[in-house]
Amino acid sequence: MKTLIELYDERPIENVLATETFRPEETVIICPPEVDANRALKKSLEMYFSHRKCPVKLTFLPTSLLDSVKIGKRLLQVLETHEDCAIDIAGGTDAALFAAGNVAGNTPVFTYSRKKNAFFEIKNAPFARDLPCAIRLDAESCFLMAGGTLLKGRADNSRLRDYLPEIDKLFTVFGDFRREWQRQISYIQKISSAEPGRLDASGPRTAKADHGTVTADPLLFEALAEAGLILDLEITEDEISFAFPDETIRFWLRDIGSVLELQVYRACLAADCFDDVVLSAVVNWEGGSNQRDGVTNEIDVMAVRGVQPVFISCKTSEIKTEALNELSVLRDRFGGKGSRAIIVTSSSAANEFSPMRRRADELNIEVIEWSELTLDRLIKRLRMQPAG
Repeated sequence: MKTLIELYDERPIENVLATETFRPEETVIICPPEVDANRALKKSLEMYFSHRKCPVKLTFLPTSLLDSVKIGKRLLQVLETHEDCAIDIAGGTDAALFAAGNVAGNTPVFTYSRKKNAFFEIKNAPFARDLPCAIRLDAESCFLMAGGTLLKGRADNSRLRDYLPEIDKLFTVFGDFRREWQRQISYIQKISSAEPGRLDASGPRTAKADHGTVTADPLLFEALAEAGLILDLEITEDEISFAFPDETIRFWLRDIGSVLELQVYRACLAADCFDDVVLSAVVNWEGGSNQRDGVTNEIDVMAVRGVQPVFISCKTSEIKTEALNELSVLRDRFGGKGSRAIIVTSSSAANEFSPMRRRADELNIEVIEWSELTLDRLIKRLRMQPAG
């Protein structure tokens, strides 16, 4: 085909897969007027295909997708002015599908099945007959197709794979001291600096932190030293001093939530089923190039399996409704139907009838709790595909 006709859909994936699979010269997107007027979204879609190395001319034709007559006129306009057309009916409204059926004539028509991850011929489209979708996305692509951009987060993902042994050691120490972890990290924040190059830490054994005072636990710091996560440890009755090996580990030990995020990141890599894994994925909803350009959110860990994004939020405390709602909104906006949302907590298992569990079920969010955070069990959960 030279021309692909797309019926715009609110699920971003439906608007890009056929173009990337069949590589037409031009894709004509019949869309609502507000989409045609959204310059940021149109630019983001162009950036998506550039990022995916899929050269294509994008043409947007605005019309009401609730009016089958107007949609039919738009379709006829394209069919009469373009060569070698095909219509993808994977997306669009019922009115759009009805219009396509009325005016298609002998034009090839095909669709895409999310559940089977394959294209199927509707009529005159043998090129799409039972064709598996071979597209494998990365995190940046998932945001671009939905009008967002992936910004630099708190972690340097290019270096993280070199730290997998240290992540293992950190999580082992955390497992032994998780109930006091938050207060001890608050203590480390008080006696150390985040300034570039400052790897030393020292101070009194008891310091003001966490809306009160906290005393350094010598057993925890000795465990960190034995694991090589801190160096030159000296503890007296009144004072403590040590050094961080580097700025990366310093950041981990000054950030309360890092240990859980790192364990999930490590498990995603070890699961060996994801095409991309990003720790601290910051998304600009409006496609801006920095966090000042619009609304931004951070996804603790984002993984992509084929065309399915997985949004993971990590909590070292009890899960609150606000966290579930935020994760659900992010999943729906940048993944849509078929994507996964997972919330991970180091808290003990909650009763299946608890308000948190019920709300998570209502939002179709998977919950992973402390008993499943060993590497082997976490890998098993990440590899699972939820029903439906």
